[in-house]
Amino acid sequence: MTTPVAPRRGRPRKFSGPSRPVTLTLPVETIEALTALDSDLSRAVVRIAHSDVRRRHAAAELATFGRRAVIIVNASRSLERRIGVDLVPLPDGRALISFEEHTTPDTLELRIEDGLEDPGLSPADREIFEGILEILRTARRSGEVTLLRRNIIVLEGRSRPRPRARSGRRPHTSTKPKKHQRSSE
Repeated sequence: MTTPVAPRRGRPRKFSGPSRPVTLTLPVETIEALTALDSDLSRAVVRIAHSDVRRRHAAAELATFGRRAVIIVNASRSLERRIGVDLVPLPDGRALISFEEHTTPDTLELRIEDGLEDPGLSPADREIFEGILEILRTARRSGEVTLLRRNIIVLEGRSRPRPRARSGRRPHTSTKPKKHQRSSE
């Protein structure tokens, strides 16, 4: 014998799984972008979140445009510290690798190999290092690819305010009025 399920009172469920209300403060342009995706903000947020979760990126991969490609990695402080590169952030949380002008792709490859020998390297960082190494090795061994070094522009904020520019004048320190002297001409 089955008991009939009483109809649920109140507003119908928006999502199939458990949910709870959340208050967010968002920029107006973000709200406009979300409502362009779905008129219901919560459904728009869920759509974006689920599309990013399903489309997980490799720890290191190539982003190709025409005949050129760049290596994009998951952001890793360990990569910056141990290998001596700078990561340039991308909007999706990943980063481009940049390095000093005197560093070559061969030097980078050797540093990554050395970094992989460290037993204290986290599994996530190990995956990034191995991914970059595989890309560099494949490119180096291929007769079809040339590794080129290019400069990029990186804007870095200052950690402290800049001192004000000084004018050539000395600040007035006397409180007594100055006597005007006539110069002889």
